[in-house]
Amino acid sequence: MRLFWELSKLAFQRQLTYRAATLAGLATNFFFGMLRASVLIALYHGQSEIAGMTITDAITFTGLTQAAIAFLSLFSWYEVMDSVYTGAVSSDMLKPMNYFNFWLAQDSGRAFASFLLRGLSIMIAYALLFDITVPQSADQWLAFILVLLLSWLVSFSWRFLVNLAAFWTPNALGIARLAFILSWFLSGFFMPLRFFPVWFVRLCYLTPFPYTINAVVEVYLGLVDGQALAAIILAQIAWILLLVLAGMIALRAGVRRLEILGG
Repeated sequence: MRLFWELSKLAFQRQLTYRAATLAGLATNFFFGMLRASVLIALYHGQSEIAGMTITDAITFTGLTQAAIAFLSLFSWYEVMDSVYTGAVSSDMLKPMNYFNFWLAQDSGRAFASFLLRGLSIMIAYALLFDITVPQSADQWLAFILVLLLSWLVSFSWRFLVNLAAFWTPNALGIARLAFILSWFLSGFFMPLRFFPVWFVRLCYLTPFPYTINAVVEVYLGLVDGQALAAIILAQIAWILLLVLAGMIALRAGVRRLEILGG
């Protein structure tokens, strides 16, 4: 546990050193957030509510999803893949720590720094410019924090699994990019899943992606509670276990292949 904490702390500190990149990313996220908010305002066109979401909820949705980009590494994350191609994976495997936990620790520090520097900053800016929705009770805040944490674990487990494709191909970047693009559409990042046809929503919920974005948004906005909230949390835990198991199986097979090829 001490090693996990130290790796997480180092990753957090490393994120703090990239001040220019953080500011540029924050400005970009905020700019596109304003564009997306404008599109949804035009979509509502004076209507008070669509699919159970008010215009205030919709604007808050754009802020939340933009704030989650860096926290969940929604657009890219190729750390494990790069370590395979550079050969660093061989030394990483020798560290006195499970390989999955080794990367989990580093991603936790990165995610927490991104949450503080970019996530909170975007939501504060939104609160200054718009009338946004805010959880109304301590229970709702606690549920949101729990679902947010679980969403990161789902995201990391999936990203880790995708990166393991590097063990089987000399250039897995295309596979990873396709996987990330697919996740944008199925997670509810571009538009709340409530706005889509039922058949498409059902298709989305056959994947882990809605449990990274859509679940967080709906809990924060107070659109789900009681049994629906419990179902979301249980589904997130189930996907985490399934993805971690798949990752461990793929990692074991990948390491065997790496050894066979003399890596």
